[in-house]
Amino acid sequence: MSPVRKETFLDVEGHEVRVSSPDKIVFPQVGLSKLDVVNYYLAVADGALRGAGGRPMVLKRFVKGIDQEAFFQKRVPENHPEFIDTATLHYARGTSAEEAVIRDAAGLAWVVNLGCLDLNPHPVRAEDLDHPDELRIDLDPMPGVDWSQIVDVAFVAREVLDDTGLVGWPKTSGSRGMHILVRIAPEWDYAKVRLAAETLAREVENRAPGLATARWWKEERGESVFVDFNQNAKDRTVASAYSIRPLPDARVSTPLDWSEVRVRRPEEFTVPTVLERYAEIGDPHAGIDRSAGSLAGLLALAQELGPAEKPPRGGADGRRQSVMPLIELARTKTKPEALDALEMWKATHPSVAAQLHPADVLVDGMRGSSSLWYRVRVNLQHVPEAERPEQEDLIADYDPWAGKTWPGARGA
Repeated sequence: MSPVRKETFLDVEGHEVRVSSPDKIVFPQVGLSKLDVVNYYLAVADGALRGAGGRPMVLKRFVKGIDQEAFFQKRVPENHPEFIDTATLHYARGTSAEEAVIRDAAGLAWVVNLGCLDLNPHPVRAEDLDHPDELRIDLDPMPGVDWSQIVDVAFVAREVLDDTGLVGWPKTSGSRGMHILVRIAPEWDYAKVRLAAETLAREVENRAPGLATARWWKEERGESVFVDFNQNAKDRTVASAYSIRPLPDARVSTPLDWSEVRVRRPEEFTVPTVLERYAEIGDPHAGIDRSAGSLAGLLALAQELGPAEKPPRGGADGRRQSVMPLIELARTKTKPEALDALEMWKATHPSVAAQLHPADVLVDGMRGSSSLWYRVRVNLQHVPEAERPEQEDLIADYDPWAGKTWPGARGA
């Protein structure tokens, strides 16, 4: 048996990159080591950099393995090598962060060594942080929605893009959904890009009612595909092309040609199969940077549609009031704890649980100070009013901000 190496050094295009614990198994189900992950990114570097290169990125680090929550690091480590650029982003809450900007294959190897599996870049270039050059369409299926419905919504989104003079480039999200990337001229600020994305979402819903929804509040979506326009907000990032997702099969967020969308499935694309595919056909998104378009058409449609409907507000704090009969079950640090709390509630209320539809169960990953926490709710809309249980004490009440002292953190 070969000795376990503490580190190894790679020569990547003239840069020396240290890889610690290269033999550590990252994906036990498929036997991929940390060095295997590095070598994967080096093999698909041109495609991965087409999505993430030259953009400030949040470092999503899985230092304890894929079965543990990642932590999100905005600030670039102080001891970063000279081939890592940086850019300072300013956020709406008044904070700022000097974030990493990778520009070459060595940068990809470096972020993987930090424990990053998927790449999470902002939709701006480091040279112009105020004007996105990418509009992101995230097709997020609610529970009970199958892949064919996502595909149908993707083609409706493509029609809207065609009608407004834009080109969409589809890719699997690497999880349950699909992303459509749209290169745009960097001439509009975040607010206008988000408005354009929301307008597209509303028009997709108009053209495919029941299949798609633009409703921001999860409990109002039903069993539909949510066209998540808020991924275009200033503080949001999404996993970029060729990102490995933290799933046991080492699934990859994979660029597709439109001719493949109806016939391929997300589970087909894993590290081994994507390596073969990339060697055979290259990157289907190779032309994306030549397709930058104008938001004028979507912004004109925004004027035509008028303002989006706003949710009602009420209560002493003026916060938004749901129109659905929601009860909250738990707040937990991890997803397994959230699912355990859900099962405990179901065991206590079996007749109510039996009447819930898949989309009535809301287990939401919420962004905390540096990692996700989980909120569990149920929508009782399909339960007769007389049988609906009242709000009870939370089964678990994890506070992700406990001990934090900076102002405004809970509302961030």
